[in-house]
Amino acid sequence: MNETTSTAIQDEYAEEFAHCYGCGRLNEEGHHFRTVWQGEKTYTEYNPSDAHTAIPGFVYGGVIASLVDCHGTGSASLALHRKNGFEPGSGEEPPRFVTASLHVDYLKPTPQGVTLKAAGAVEEIHPKKFKVTVEVTADGVVCATGTVVAVVMPSSFGK
Repeated sequence: MNETTSTAIQDEYAEEFAHCYGCGRLNEEGHHFRTVWQGEKTYTEYNPSDAHTAIPGFVYGGVIASLVDCHGTGSASLALHRKNGFEPGSGEEPPRFVTASLHVDYLKPTPQGVTLKAAGAVEEIHPKKFKVTVEVTADGVVCATGTVVAVVMPSSFGK
């Protein structure tokens, strides 16, 4: 698979689980991160607003961490959904993941005013646990890397 899919996994989350500040499509105040397949890797683009400033000209690190976090859980959802025989847009509700562990390394200051791109690689480490390595670039320069361990959301969530 070499093309980019257009339907993001977050577009398919059940309404009761689509309120995340980072990736929830129903959170009016949120970032609305959208994660898709691009070949065998996962991909998210994001344009931080001026409000996401750390110091003038640079993006606040918490936004970068949020991008890595939601890209990781979205990537895990994409991977398990594919393993189950489905792709976004198939009409089948995807599994929802939560973060068990998040690690971010900030390698360079992330400039404001450019599109941030997160690319992820997914590794299954247990039937309900996935590890996602993420690289965040701005204008082709790697600004941050991260690792997310994501687990299938327990059925007790949302009740």
